[in-house]
Amino acid sequence: MSPHISNSAFSLSYTDDGLAWLCMDVPNETMNTLQSAFAEQVSAVLAELEARSDIQGMVVYSGKPDNFIAGADIHMLAACETAEEAQALAQKGQQLFAALEQLPFHTVAAIHGPCLGGGLELALACHSRVCTDDPITRLGLPEVQLGLLPGSGGTQRLPRLIGVAAALDMILTGKALRGKKAKKLGVVDDVVPHSILLAVAAQRALTPKPKRHLSLTARAMGGNALGRSLVFEQAAKKTQEKTRGNYPATVAILDVVKFGLEHGVEKGLVREATCFGELVMSPESAALRSIFFATTAMKKESGAEADPLPMTRIGVLGGGLMGGGISHVTAAKAGYPVQIKDISNDGILNAMAYHYGLLDKQRKRKLIRKTHVQQQMLSVSGGITYRGFERLDVVIEAVFEDLALKRQMVQDVEAQAKPETIFATNTSSLPINQIAAGAARPENVIGLHYFSPVEKMPLVEVIPHSGTSVQTIATMVKLAKQQGKTPIVVGDSAGFYVNRILAPYMNEAAQILLAGEPIEHLDNALLDFGFPVGPITLLDEVGIDIGAKITPILVRELGDRFQGPDVFEALLNDGRKGRKSGKGFYRYSKRDQSKKKTVDSSVYQLLGIRPERKTEGAVLALRCTLMMLNEAARCLDEGVIRSVRDGDIGAIFGIGFPPFLGGPFRYMDQLGIATVVELLHQHADHYGERFLPCARLIAMAQAGQTFYSEQ
Repeated sequence: MSPHISNSAFSLSYTDDGLAWLCMDVPNETMNTLQSAFAEQVSAVLAELEARSDIQGMVVYSGKPDNFIAGADIHMLAACETAEEAQALAQKGQQLFAALEQLPFHTVAAIHGPCLGGGLELALACHSRVCTDDPITRLGLPEVQLGLLPGSGGTQRLPRLIGVAAALDMILTGKALRGKKAKKLGVVDDVVPHSILLAVAAQRALTPKPKRHLSLTARAMGGNALGRSLVFEQAAKKTQEKTRGNYPATVAILDVVKFGLEHGVEKGLVREATCFGELVMSPESAALRSIFFATTAMKKESGAEADPLPMTRIGVLGGGLMGGGISHVTAAKAGYPVQIKDISNDGILNAMAYHYGLLDKQRKRKLIRKTHVQQQMLSVSGGITYRGFERLDVVIEAVFEDLALKRQMVQDVEAQAKPETIFATNTSSLPINQIAAGAARPENVIGLHYFSPVEKMPLVEVIPHSGTSVQTIATMVKLAKQQGKTPIVVGDSAGFYVNRILAPYMNEAAQILLAGEPIEHLDNALLDFGFPVGPITLLDEVGIDIGAKITPILVRELGDRFQGPDVFEALLNDGRKGRKSGKGFYRYSKRDQSKKKTVDSSVYQLLGIRPERKTEGAVLALRCTLMMLNEAARCLDEGVIRSVRDGDIGAIFGIGFPPFLGGPFRYMDQLGIATVVELLHQHADHYGERFLPCARLIAMAQAGQTFYSEQ
């Protein structure tokens, strides 16, 4: 049986067994998204269905081969000028889905591929849901990641379907579920192979509508007043710990779900639409949506006006933490065979163990099978010689941060590999032109700066030097994307972009610490501001020894403003490298695997500090962040970054700059450039010339300009 598919976004067809088939297929688009313009089409479809008396059931399915509905088209939110306009969009969606839900016959959503946001809300308005067991099938309500809440009934239907606790977990995190997990939670009624999806959905649609009953556990976790209050109390506490009050959408979600359960669906929907409208107009949602648009646009960019070169095999020099992580994403994500070279077999074994550990973690979570783990392990090999390097298309170097050593690696690879093999160095601060100096084929040398841990951090800086070919740039941008990364092409100067704007921020944190502010007060101040970790914790995580190596390079190449307080020597002489050595500013227990840490108070005596909380956290956070903002503007002025968009994405994905602020440049626009300049002058008066605003900011303040209006 093959239902007829018409050329419109929503079309109906009928079969002799009494079934209606509602196909969703947005013309001229690879992905189905819900658009406000479709409201009339859906209304016409519903009117046609209501006019017929011979329908026994209906299957709602997608005409696309690999997606159900990926969500609402969020471009339409940008057109809203008031909260009322955005609220009206939500109300329209609510009305249409309510009409779908009220159809007298059994409607079944047949789901294959992404079913997200408004797509899942549509499926929830159906009486039953069947999905495929295919890895591309994911179900979720990711609106919170855009600073919003589900606005078409999701906050009301999902808790009543699967219970409050499970629903809040889905809506507050925006996580997407695979088919089996969705079935376990009760989001879908069946999980089947793709080949029989429509047949199973049709069979189900011809049965009576199901009567829903929450499980005993779900009832206990929110089906009654006492259980509900406990669930909301815990969810609010956990959410506050994660968001620190910086994401209004999470507060609104808790409020709307609770209100609906206490006052009924109808009033709950009114509250949902009102809050949706308010959130659309919030600066936090505008910032988060800008990140979505930026990353979507970046996926289509090649980084250079050239076609990437073909790649079949990749080499990695160095089997340490970075080498192991790079090998893993190259094999597991990009799908290339990887050959690791290290000076010792121990290094090779470490990298292989790291690769296996990450795969086994996925296996334990039932994301991949044991056979897949074995297959992936076979795609990574290693040795202590260059044998086989003549077959490699790209070699990624991840050895120690030492200029002479890296130059030697270039010479070795040029001697052992093909003439066209690309040499990509994972340096974190050394200028690429210095590494390429003396290369026989400098056009093949490029920087490829990953962040640790490689498998988690989404950013890669692609750093061409003046002699790098456009083909090399395009090839590395393609590889980074295949590895699951967001690449930004940045200029070849010390520290590149991310480490360069991070260094003054970290130096200022060290100045504050030496002035006597307690470690946890300083870290908490930046956590409250919205960073994922505080600056002192970050130094411990990165490694105090790494900081000690990078700082002199930045000072030598960029000047004295990068000279921070002289604390590294005392710390390293006392065996304090950070987490990896068990102690830094914090002390880490090897026995306690919970990653808990406590401030090592003996560090105060070592550095001659008498800790005393003297300054409000918000004041400390602004002081550190201003240094980062000023340096970001310098980077733009010097061409280190190609655009403010790249600067914002680089800071958010590379450092964890607060996403709800949209990045350093969007944040400066929000504050007002004149305000930023005034604040920098005030801080320069208090703390020294390092705070003096750069020429770009002064000129923009005088001209009344903003960064994004310049685009």
